[in-house]
Amino acid sequence: MALSIVAVLAAACGDTWGQRAVTGGAIGAGTGAVVGSATDMGPLPGALIGGAIGAGVGAATAPPKRRYYRDRYY
Repeated sequence: MALSIVAVLAAACGDTWGQRAVTGGAIGAGTGAVVGSATDMGPLPGALIGGAIGAGVGAATAPPKRRYYRDRYY
């Protein structure tokens, strides 16, 4: 169940670097808050750490910019 929720959320990440960073940060913050509240860390530090890691991973995994044939010759 949890894996299917993560898969649906990750599918809506976006195509650009900025979209991926924002959605990755949001998913990471939500996950970090849940994990942080289940441990001694607390939900706020978990959300901050998870959001930072999620934004970094989302930005790093952005697809490369598409180049078209016509762009090279005009």
